[in-house]
Amino acid sequence: MRRPDQQTTTRPAPEATLGNGTGPDAAPGTGPAAQPAAPGAGPGTPPAGARSAGPGEPSGPPAATGTPAARPGTAGTGTAGAGLTGFTGEPTAEGALAPYLRGQAAEFLRSLRLHHEYSAPADAGGHGAAEAARALRRAARRIGGSLHTFRAALDPHWADQLRGELAWLTGILAREHAYANRLARLVDALHLLSGPTLPAARGARAAGEAAGADAQGRAALGVGAARAAALLERRLTLARTRSHSAALQALGSSRFHAIADAVALLASEVPAPSGHAGRAAAASLLEPAELAEQRLLTAVAALPPDDTGPYNEAQDAAWHQARLLLRLHRYAHEVVLGGADPGLTAPGHALDLHRDAVEAAGAAAAAARTPRIAPATAYALGVLHADQRHGVESARAAFRETWPYATALAAP
Repeated sequence: MRRPDQQTTTRPAPEATLGNGTGPDAAPGTGPAAQPAAPGAGPGTPPAGARSAGPGEPSGPPAATGTPAARPGTAGTGTAGAGLTGFTGEPTAEGALAPYLRGQAAEFLRSLRLHHEYSAPADAGGHGAAEAARALRRAARRIGGSLHTFRAALDPHWADQLRGELAWLTGILAREHAYANRLARLVDALHLLSGPTLPAARGARAAGEAAGADAQGRAALGVGAARAAALLERRLTLARTRSHSAALQALGSSRFHAIADAVALLASEVPAPSGHAGRAAAASLLEPAELAEQRLLTAVAALPPDDTGPYNEAQDAAWHQARLLLRLHRYAHEVVLGGADPGLTAPGHALDLHRDAVEAAGAAAAAARTPRIAPATAYALGVLHADQRHGVESARAAFRETWPYATALAAP
């Protein structure tokens, strides 16, 4: 994260803190943010770990430290050449961070008002309520991510408390949406897998043998696909219904009202750090933004290469960590440079698809462990699980193809 006239510098990348439960998207039960709060607690109370490992955004181990991969020296890709139009001077907390936080706080309050309107009995469950909930989550994530990256430029105690509460809120609101998307993805995949289309083969005899084997596989898959889809629908619909009830309960709680009050105050005033050291840290936002970028580059350089052999589920955590760090870097880019980095849109989308495929594969595997299911159903779920694991590998390949800093992926 640098200005056009700034020389490239390389800093040692400190350990990423998202894996210890203190980041804006921390997993449940992994840090101080996971302690339960008493009824009526406000932003000053550590939040409860209300998120499940399935639809949430798991946080892997801290990114490997070391020397980050070298970045290209030319502008045009990545952060160095994006969003710099009209950018002059050093970005400060008062000149860049405070307006950004106030804008996101206003968007949070606007989305909350729309959610209340669309959630009226006449419009309950409509498309408008879902869109408003997504906008609410987007604003909350940006506020929480900025509080995490630029903590030193703010009142640290206030930033940690509000960030933890926003992480709790986004986790609660994201569950229903995640379960609905997962069900749609798995059912669509079952329909495609059990369809009539057969793969092509070379030679007439080979084609006949392959067609016969595939036809038998399709028949076996077709018998179990309908039952597998019904089983998944029962499981995920129940989980979605419970998540919807939990979200409604959370939005009506005193804890949420305390969060809304804190965000309303943020829309008009951003708490500044106290003391000389705090004021000096708030003088420029370039250093924390560059540290967020270095953490991302280090995490990407530490990703397993694509020729490591058979698929290993233990590698998923490193990819999830890279996704969270990319999100933090994107938000820091918006704060410091005033806009999104177009070079990171495609890699971010690939990591989102990776997360969706990993969680869908986990849902298929969990359904296959249901006691006393028919062999055909178990077979269909096994094929579905393998299909989603293939989607994981495809998402990883797409990320590598679109990542603008190719040298980061070549690091050992």
